[in-house]
Amino acid sequence: MTQPIVIPLPQHPASGLRPASQSAVERALATLDLTGLVACLQQLIAIPSTTGSNAESVAQHWLAERFAESGFEPDLWPIDLATTKAAPDFPGSEAPRSQAWGLVGSWGHSAGPTLVLNGHIDVVPPGDLRQWTDEQPYGGRVADGAVYGRGACDMKGGLVCNLFALKAIQAAGLQLQGRVLLQSVVSEEDGGLGTFATLRRGYRGDAAIITEPTRLNIIPACGGALTFRLRLSGCSTHASVRREGVSAIEKFWLVWQALEALEVRRNGPGHPLMKGLDLPYPLNVGTLQAGNWPSSVPDQLVAEGRLGVALGEDPQTARQELEATLAAVCAQDAWLREHPVQVEWFGGQFASGQISAEHSLVQLVSQCHQDLHDNQPQIHGAPYGSDLRLMVGLGNIPTLHYGPGNVKHAHAPDEPRVH
Repeated sequence: MTQPIVIPLPQHPASGLRPASQSAVERALATLDLTGLVACLQQLIAIPSTTGSNAESVAQHWLAERFAESGFEPDLWPIDLATTKAAPDFPGSEAPRSQAWGLVGSWGHSAGPTLVLNGHIDVVPPGDLRQWTDEQPYGGRVADGAVYGRGACDMKGGLVCNLFALKAIQAAGLQLQGRVLLQSVVSEEDGGLGTFATLRRGYRGDAAIITEPTRLNIIPACGGALTFRLRLSGCSTHASVRREGVSAIEKFWLVWQALEALEVRRNGPGHPLMKGLDLPYPLNVGTLQAGNWPSSVPDQLVAEGRLGVALGEDPQTARQELEATLAAVCAQDAWLREHPVQVEWFGGQFASGQISAEHSLVQLVSQCHQDLHDNQPQIHGAPYGSDLRLMVGLGNIPTLHYGPGNVKHAHAPDEPRVH
């Protein structure tokens, strides 16, 4: 994705959607199977569907069976990886994989508007197991009114809520005026291959809700995120005469300071939807590898990180700003002038994406929230990349995030973390 993605305010088919009557909502809520929902979430958490793993595919097949049992016509298909990745607008990926499966459950008829409920089934690795209370990240432990486990928050919880919300509507005997597409996608965590392939298969709608964890706030805009790799060279020598060499780690310290300053500059006054966030567009170094022997001056360093992209910003502009920052650092150091930092852009390349805060879909979800919870949801942007930009940009589908859980607990030990 090379351009910022925006769907503005003008009239859109999303206006064809409307809230259900109060009596219909009450009938559906009365049939909601909370016990079954929790049990389903626990079973889904137990499948360690890390991005790119075979378990990711196992989870898709398992969920396809649940779709069929619930009366949703499932379309489960193997994604042609070679063809998909060769597409000119492919959004990028990081995790190696040998297979990927798409899954969409359909219910209703196409005579009326189509609503897409989208969620991803892949999760990130659990990290240090010692930081989990019971060292069981896939246990699905229930405590203090919450289900714990990798993916409980991000975002198997939202995915299962989609399924059981529709099951409740069915159990209440309610009929749809249109159609719902229940989408379970893979590879969201590393670029969006799953949603990209689902769009290419022809699954579109008049509006989409991605049930990412938002604390039931409405998020109609997401910043972008670009993955980068930096390579620095030093000059190795024996540690006893380290001043005869050049440490790549010491040179990286100059780069680190420049990146921190760049992050500050890029987070000045900006878009109104992002003004409530402490750090709308983070710049993070996530991995760092240097040297190969404790008694040698390190002559190589590789750092990988993520650069936030502002709402409405062309990702290429963001790339150029980081590259210019590194060039300035190198110009000021004698060693780096002769051995400049090498920059690579790889993996997930998330553009920003948004719809207007006044869009009819935002207004509809806000009204439904107020009717259910008797309070007004907050409406703001998010500092992370997501499949929203693919729905909006490639599918021309008005899309927002609205779901259970708090993104602060995503990717954390004891997800959802309560301390």
